[in-house]
Amino acid sequence: MKKVEEWKFERERMVQEQIIARGVKDERVLEAMREVPRHLFVEKTYYHQVYNDYPLPVGHGQTISQPYMVAVMTELLELKGDENVLEIGTGSGYQTAVLALLCSKVYTMERIAELTKDARSRLEKLGFRNISFMVGDGSIGWPDYAPYKGIIVTAGAPDIPNALIEQLDENGRLVIPVGHEHCQVLNVVKKHKGRIYRKEIFECTFVPLLGKQGWKH
Repeated sequence: MKKVEEWKFERERMVQEQIIARGVKDERVLEAMREVPRHLFVEKTYYHQVYNDYPLPVGHGQTISQPYMVAVMTELLELKGDENVLEIGTGSGYQTAVLALLCSKVYTMERIAELTKDARSRLEKLGFRNISFMVGDGSIGWPDYAPYKGIIVTAGAPDIPNALIEQLDENGRLVIPVGHEHCQVLNVVKKHKGRIYRKEIFECTFVPLLGKQGWKH
């Protein structure tokens, strides 16, 4: 087992070589990526790979996103620290932890109950107290606590769910992969004075967003 200092070195290498080198500049995002112990969000079998720049399985057909993707999607939210953020796709809870360091409150949804249970336990052990969990259909969002200044979707959608647009606050930002089941384009959606502005960032590949306003199977 590696010592704390060794894991810290691995995270710094990850941030320098995979994230800063590819253009992520938000210092708060970089610091969060340095702080969250990514190795605690995967099975020990994958410890030797966990700080490499690719996704890894977390069970139930789901993955933990590559570090660069986590960082760039988080940066696109442009968080300042006082926002409430909705996350669709809790998974192992790694992206949740990064968000929780950068905003006031995270509301995170996951359709697989076992993943939610494990993520909640993991995040509580790490001391996070500003996260609420829900098992349900992420494609229709979590209207109880809307509107949200930031919404992040870590699964690929056939189109941008209307429910999530409705739950986005004025001047809020929604980051979501949109496209085919096996290849999407990362989109940023902004809401300003009731109008929607959409920008495509780059191609990416995520597991499918299943649900009423996602993929139907």
